[in-house]
Amino acid sequence: MPPVATPARADRGGGTDAPASGPPVVALIGPPNSGKTTLFNRLTGLRQRVANYPGVTVEKHVGRARFASGLDLDIVDLPGVSGFSARSPDERVTRDVLEGRIEGLREPEAIVLIVDAVRLETQLMLVGPVLERERPTLLVLNMADELEAGDGTLDDEALAAAFGVEVVRTDARTGRGVEAVADFLDRVAVRSATSATGAKSGSGSSAGRAGLPTLDALSRRREVVQDALAAAKYRSAGPPKLTQRLDALFLHRIAGPAVFLVLAALVFQAIFTWATPIMDGVELGIASSGEWLAARLPASWFRDLLIDGVWAGVGSVLVFLPQILILFLFLGILEDSGYMARAAVIADRTMLKVGLQGRAFLPLLSAYACAVPAILSSRTVEDERDRMATMFIAPFMTCSARLPVYALLIAAFIPERPLLGPFFGTQAATMLGLYALGLVAAIGTAFLLRRTFLRGKPAGFVMELPPYRIPALRTVALRLLDRSKIFIRRVGKIILAVTVVLWVLAQFPRVDGAPPPVDESALGQMGQVIEPAIEPLGFDWRIGVGLVSSLAAREVIVGTLGTIYGIEDSDETSLELRAALQRDLDFGGAIALLVFFVFALQCMSTVAMMRRETAGWKWPLAQFGYMLALAYAGALAANQLL
Repeated sequence: MPPVATPARADRGGGTDAPASGPPVVALIGPPNSGKTTLFNRLTGLRQRVANYPGVTVEKHVGRARFASGLDLDIVDLPGVSGFSARSPDERVTRDVLEGRIEGLREPEAIVLIVDAVRLETQLMLVGPVLERERPTLLVLNMADELEAGDGTLDDEALAAAFGVEVVRTDARTGRGVEAVADFLDRVAVRSATSATGAKSGSGSSAGRAGLPTLDALSRRREVVQDALAAAKYRSAGPPKLTQRLDALFLHRIAGPAVFLVLAALVFQAIFTWATPIMDGVELGIASSGEWLAARLPASWFRDLLIDGVWAGVGSVLVFLPQILILFLFLGILEDSGYMARAAVIADRTMLKVGLQGRAFLPLLSAYACAVPAILSSRTVEDERDRMATMFIAPFMTCSARLPVYALLIAAFIPERPLLGPFFGTQAATMLGLYALGLVAAIGTAFLLRRTFLRGKPAGFVMELPPYRIPALRTVALRLLDRSKIFIRRVGKIILAVTVVLWVLAQFPRVDGAPPPVDESALGQMGQVIEPAIEPLGFDWRIGVGLVSSLAAREVIVGTLGTIYGIEDSDETSLELRAALQRDLDFGGAIALLVFFVFALQCMSTVAMMRRETAGWKWPLAQFGYMLALAYAGALAANQLL
């Protein structure tokens, strides 16, 4: 029967979240793009909890599931790897988990190895190292529907006999074969519960591996895998005709980049057009709930704090959630469809010229969502100098936190006029230009770094291209739900704290028991201290306060300006806030502010992650100072020219 999901435990990442007395642990491993995480979501029935392994910044994903026996079992979704050579943090963590070296995480009782059935020649290279662990092992042939649809052949029983493991076929996207995986895991849970010694013997057809060959050398592993596939009469389905036709377009030296730009323009236009009705609904809900709450509370400082501070501040940022989710929707579809791997190949041609390899493309692409996971995902870049350069330039990618700032200023200062009919207008073009400006800065910085402090020839780039696939709606939906939770938690912690502090600063020193004029408040005085330094950029003290507050989170500046101007329910659609900005900022100052946010590292979370990843303050301080100087110079130039 299918697994019954129960809530996953809350991982803390400090080594105390997986006590030895807890449920048995099963490791889920596989190469990249094998559908491993999709199967993980099917087995656990929920989106995985994410934390960091103790001492490293590689993420761990743990979900708890309950099967037919009623016993619980924890499934660890390990990073996608192609081997255990320990050349990257991903490979080192995967090896250490299988060997029981991770503090606070039990040594796995069994292993589920998931591979892409249409690419077994390369994906089965993990079989040898896995079998050396001498754990009950299940080999999952995912994407089995594509193998069968393409007239591929494989004798599952012969393959199982060749490796001495159980073999099942699955299609994780539709749920086919998941019951067989759940049955294997249930047997592991029962065996763990009834075993007094915890002996590491096989289960089912995986028992007894004394006769297996030693697979230490890579050449020997390759020999064994081809022998096993020959015994199983394996014939790959080959690339589908659709994949070949699409690659002829998407990988074309001229048409490929052109298609990428068209897709990017579509995404940016959708952020402005598709999100508007949803944002209007969110804004109406926030305003209505605030009015309802205010009507039921007596007049007091607490009501003012709750309504004008907390509700207005958090609501002014929460309204941007639809735009952020639309961005993630497009990124998820493009990634799950297999297009992103092609985009990395296209990017490699350009990135090689500035000293980076195509493998850095995916971390940099994820930086369009947030620089923090981008820095984490740079662990897939094996060369240390390439990896450092990738982390350094990641914050130049326009993250989702910049969207509220861009949307507010573009709506206030850039009139909407069609450029390519109803599909692409001046506001979307401005947004695309800001993204392009950040990309140019990233490329220029990478070029500079790889010829000075990180001098050296970039490592070679090899990537296996998966077939094109229709994205699974369930996987995309879970990703959007996950991003919503992350954004709301961000609003609930950082932004809530900042808005409360700003509200308090705006209330003191009180005059005859009443709040002072905003320019005479502690908040206003703080901004006036900053004003001389930013006046050449076209900014006044109000913008200065916003810049300081946005160090916690870029999008905080929208709520900050609303607090300063005394505007309730302020967001990028607020006509009052737009009018206030148009009164206090000229066109040159508005463009300068946009340029400043393109370049400046207004995110302490990114600084903290850089410190953890580089084990010191040298690189994060250099990164912050460099980007601040570039932001100031760029804003100054924009204001003076315009």
